[in-house]
Amino acid sequence: MELIRNVRECQLWRRGVSGSVGFVPTMGALHDGHLSLVRASILACDLTVVSIYVNPAQFGPGEDLGAYPRTLEMDLQALRDLQVSAVFLPADGEMYPPDYSTFVMEEQLSARLEGQSRPGHFRGVTTIVSKLFNIIRPDYAYFGRKDAQQLRVIRKMTRDLNYNIDIVACPTVREPDGLAMSSRNQYLTENERRRAAVIFRALSDGKALFENGERNAHLIRNAVIARISAEPLAKIDYISIADDASLIEFEGEITADALVSVAVFLGRTRLIDNITLRLKN
Repeated sequence: MELIRNVRECQLWRRGVSGSVGFVPTMGALHDGHLSLVRASILACDLTVVSIYVNPAQFGPGEDLGAYPRTLEMDLQALRDLQVSAVFLPADGEMYPPDYSTFVMEEQLSARLEGQSRPGHFRGVTTIVSKLFNIIRPDYAYFGRKDAQQLRVIRKMTRDLNYNIDIVACPTVREPDGLAMSSRNQYLTENERRRAAVIFRALSDGKALFENGERNAHLIRNAVIARISAEPLAKIDYISIADDASLIEFEGEITADALVSVAVFLGRTRLIDNITLRLKN
């Protein structure tokens, strides 16, 4: 497994290899969700590259940049065990030199949900992903469905900027009680961790209503709110029922496939999750 810390070295490595290249961008603190993306790439591609970089541009003022979990040695061992081809480990100065002044911004999908709650977040995401795409030049890039809005924003950016890259979406990986795996789960106390399962139960309540024939977005949203609000440690940031493609909110009847997405605080830890409601043809 090649460890590459320099942009130029990564570009030279890329020029020297042949075959299909799969890419998994991460911020480290790897869990089974990340590793499921890596395994998907290894199964489909000749070579797999993983990046580990905690991107400061996607963190807002007062967010958890300094506290974000960093478990580099464990991450590298997990990737060695999977026989990843290369790991790109750039420093901040490599990705954002002192005179850096160029950013990439998708202006429609990124304006909603996380974009409203975390201004500037997607500007940082699209900038770093576009830079990594340019450096690594993958054929395929793998993203998890847990970060549903990010997946849609990256697909839109890839299409709009004419990247010749297939964006592969992989299923959300969950704990036995349904909690979506996330590096930020490490912040939870034991008690908060137990209570966090309410998020998936609330999404499941909404899906059950839908599958039983309910199409009123307001009623489904209220069911999700009611379940989460019954948990004293949980504080809702937002609950959305939006068109799965455009992310425009449904205010009345659900008339197309819908994405139910939530952001919830458990104590000081902010967690996101989602579930898709599909209309049968």
